[in-house]
Amino acid sequence: MRAGKLRHRVTIQQRGPARDSAGQPSISWVDFDTVWADVRYLNGRQYLTSDAEANGATVSVRIRYRTDVTAVMRVLYGTAVFDILAVLPDEDGRDHVDLACNTGVSNG
Repeated sequence: MRAGKLRHRVTIQQRGPARDSAGQPSISWVDFDTVWADVRYLNGRQYLTSDAEANGATVSVRIRYRTDVTAVMRVLYGTAVFDILAVLPDEDGRDHVDLACNTGVSNG
């Protein structure tokens, strides 16, 4: 994979142990890794939820090939939070992994 295409810095997070503001143990999102990626917004939508208007987008995040990223993780890109829906590896060339994501309604 050409490094020039990976021009966005993203952080992959997973659920894990953390401490709340009172110092008590809790489960929260913790950083798993920060990597270079190619982030592409594929489409957007507007919908109604709880009588309020909301926006969402379908996003593809391409990173270098790895086997330790799963669909229970999420991606941070700037202020955007992307929930990973599917991990689509390039099994033939082992060049990259596409993370099919969405944004809008977050799972945490």
